[in-house]
Amino acid sequence: MTIFQFPQDFRWGTATASYQIEGAAQEGGRGVSIWDTFARTPGKVFNGDNGDVACDSYHRYEEDIALMKKLGINTYRFSIAWPRIIPDGDGEINREGLDFYHRFVDALLDAGIEPFLTLYHWDLPQTLEDDGGWGNRRTVDAFVKYAEVIFKEFSGKINFWLTFNEPWCIAFLSNMLGIHAPGNKDVQTAINVAHGLLVAHGKAVQSFRRMGITGQIGIAPNVCWAEPYSKSAEDQAACDRSIALNTDWFLDPIYKGSYPQFLVDWFAEAGATVPIQDGDMEIISEPIDLLGINYYTMGINRHNPDAGVLQSEEMNMGLIKTDIGWPVESRGLYEFMHYLQKYGNVDVYITENGACINDDLENGKINDDRRISYYEQHLAQIHRIINDGINLKGYMAWSLMDNYEWAEGYRMRFGLVHVDFRSLVRTPKESFYWYQSVIKNNWLEIRN
Repeated sequence: MTIFQFPQDFRWGTATASYQIEGAAQEGGRGVSIWDTFARTPGKVFNGDNGDVACDSYHRYEEDIALMKKLGINTYRFSIAWPRIIPDGDGEINREGLDFYHRFVDALLDAGIEPFLTLYHWDLPQTLEDDGGWGNRRTVDAFVKYAEVIFKEFSGKINFWLTFNEPWCIAFLSNMLGIHAPGNKDVQTAINVAHGLLVAHGKAVQSFRRMGITGQIGIAPNVCWAEPYSKSAEDQAACDRSIALNTDWFLDPIYKGSYPQFLVDWFAEAGATVPIQDGDMEIISEPIDLLGINYYTMGINRHNPDAGVLQSEEMNMGLIKTDIGWPVESRGLYEFMHYLQKYGNVDVYITENGACINDDLENGKINDDRRISYYEQHLAQIHRIINDGINLKGYMAWSLMDNYEWAEGYRMRFGLVHVDFRSLVRTPKESFYWYQSVIKNNWLEIRN
C-alpha cells in the first residue's frame, strides 16, 4: 500500500458550469445565449439535446449543496450565466439574476464551502454574437461592464475569481474547428476571438484592481501535453505547436506581453494575423494572482501536413481511453506542470480534471471503478508535483454531477453523482464515496 499525504491547507473541490447544470433557460429574466441557439441548430449537438432543463440546479441548488457537504469539499467552482445578469449583453441589469446567485453563494458559505467563481464559461449573450462576438470590441467592453457588476455585488463573499474558462475552446474549438458554439470554421476569426477575450481578460483584471475587490484573480486555460511519435524534428515541432496553442498563445501575452513568435509566424503563413491595437498588450499583461489548469489527457503526436492548420496528428497508441475517447495518461499532468514553471512558480489550482465513464445504475449503485482509477492516477501525480515544490494549491474534480456535455448532449457522463435526466434524481456513484474518503483523510491510499 502507498499513502500520499496532502498539505493541510490543500483545497478539495468539484466544478460545474452554468449552462451545463442550471436549466431554467427561460426563467428569472435570463436572456438567450449562443448555446441556446447552437443547440437548436440541426446537427450541431448529439440528439438535438439542449440546456433548457439540464440538471435543473437553478431550482435544486439546495439539494446539490447538501450533496457537496456530504462529499466534504471545501471549495466549489461554478460559473455565472452572463445572460442572467445582463440579458442582452450590455443593457439593463437583471436584479432577479443577481438575487439568484446571492442566494446560491450564501448557501455555499453557510455550508462552509468556498465559492470559486468563473465569470465566463461559454454562455455569451446571443445579441453580442449577432454583432460580431468576441471579435468586436463592443463584446470586450460589455464583458468588462458585466465583470464590474459581479465584482461589486460579490466582493467580500468571493475570494477566488477566474475571468475565462478554457480560452482555446472559446477561440479555436468554437471558431476554427466549429465543434462548439457559435460554430465558425475560420482561422482568422478564431485568432480575432482569442485576442478579443485576452483584451477583455486584461481589462477585467484592471477593473478588479481599481475597484479594490477582495481575493485573487486569474484565468483557467485547458491544457494538453504532447510527446513526439518519433525523434524527428518535425514531430517535435508538431507537439510544440499543439502544446503552445492551448497554453503559450494565452499565457505568453499575460506573463510576457507578447504572443509566441513561432506561432505568430506559423499563422501568418496561413494568412492569419493578430489584430493588435495600441495598448492591447499592456492591458493583457496586467499581473494576475493565480492560474486554473484544466487537464484531461495527453497525446503522442506526429507531423502530418493534412492534419489541420497545426499539422499535428495524434496517434492511437492503444492506451486505455475514457468513454469520450480520451487516452488515460496522468503523466502528462506532471510534465505539463513543470513546463508551466517557465512563467514562474505561480499559485495553481487544478480547476478541472475527470473522466467520462458512462456506467449506469445497477441494483441502485453505480460502480464506476474506471473513474476511481483515473482519479487515483492523477492525484498521485499531483502529490508528486507538490513534492517537487510547485505551488499547486487545490484540486477540483470535474464534475460534481453528470450534466450537459456540450456538443455531446447528455450521452457523456463525467459526474461523481449520477443524474437521471428524466426524473432529475441524483444518486452518488462509488467514486463519490471514494473521493469523500480521500477528502476526509487528506491522503490518497493506493493498494498494491
